[in-house]
Amino acid sequence: MARWSSPKDPALEAALRRNRRWIVNNQIKRLLLRFPSRSAPVRLLQSRFKTLDLLGRAANWLRKYPSCFDLFTGDGPAGSGGELCFGFTKRMAELVDAEEAAVAASEPAMADRLARVLMLARGRRLQVSKIAALRGPLGLPDDYLLRVLPANTDLFRLSNPYPHRRNAAELELLRWVPSLAVSAVEAAASASDSIPRFTCSLPSSWVQSHDKMGDFNSTPYISPYSEDWVVPATDVDAEKRSVAVLHELLSLTMWRKISVMKLEHFRWEFGLPEDTARLLLRHPCLFYLSNRYKIHTVVLREGYEGSELRVKDPVVAAKDMLGELMQEGLHEYNQRRRAANLENKRRRGDVDVKKEEDEPEDEAALLDSAEKREERRRFYKVLFGDDNR
Repeated sequence: MARWSSPKDPALEAALRRNRRWIVNNQIKRLLLRFPSRSAPVRLLQSRFKTLDLLGRAANWLRKYPSCFDLFTGDGPAGSGGELCFGFTKRMAELVDAEEAAVAASEPAMADRLARVLMLARGRRLQVSKIAALRGPLGLPDDYLLRVLPANTDLFRLSNPYPHRRNAAELELLRWVPSLAVSAVEAAASASDSIPRFTCSLPSSWVQSHDKMGDFNSTPYISPYSEDWVVPATDVDAEKRSVAVLHELLSLTMWRKISVMKLEHFRWEFGLPEDTARLLLRHPCLFYLSNRYKIHTVVLREGYEGSELRVKDPVVAAKDMLGELMQEGLHEYNQRRRAANLENKRRRGDVDVKKEEDEPEDEAALLDSAEKREERRRFYKVLFGDDNR
């Protein structure tokens, strides 16, 4: 499977870095939000620790993030008796509220994205159980149906064509929306007053790839949106439409990326070829395939400037702020632990603290520190992975 990846792009690989700590903390945040008081017993988190792939005590984990989580017993501070509980700190609560406000404000855009996805699908409908796989990439909250459907009864409908089957409910688009049936490629062409065509995001030194993209653009662009489901007559047209569908799907995602496995779950619904990964690899000007963490992920190249998103949604910006606070809390915890360890060594006479602090770091240590700072700066790009947002 490792062969199904593009030549390494350091900038895009950096954008795909993920840190297990931030994903765990996001799941803890989602757990607390299920309680009206935004607090829960630590024993509840401890009982779910194994599902987070963690060992040890939950309380120790929470203490690593003092800027994010408070520990207390009963109604008073820790140590006053009663059951040990945890909740958000004031700063964390403010950022969580800001994220919730950003999600609420984005509900109209959320409905538009959902409608566009259904317009791409065969029959303008998708199983709700399958949409769950797209929930993270599309930035849909857990309760997206409760948020979107009541305000758009003229646009969406829940139906169950197979009542005898479990999880067979489908979300259906009731009417075609011409204003939404404009792909990202067509919108860019309209803004520049040119014909719709794909653009190559590789450096000009990739001459062969640029030439192949020029040949690919020599035939007319086929819009992924169509009021009728049409199967192209030729292989060239079929590939052109498949590439357009993949490009549009990635353009609709919040982070301009999605796992290839999830795309393959929708081969029939979106009319994609059986070997979707090979199709993506044939168009390196548009798509970057990574095998980082042994998860095949496709990234829309034009969605990034280096390792930074070109267009950052307000919800993404809110999640970034949460990530920065998590990193700040971990840094504070590590500084306290380091100071405590040095003090213990000094008392035992194991180390000359002053001498150790005065010694300059060697080149390898500086490089390691720089790499860690760089990773910490970029980690919140994938703060909430596809399955953890």
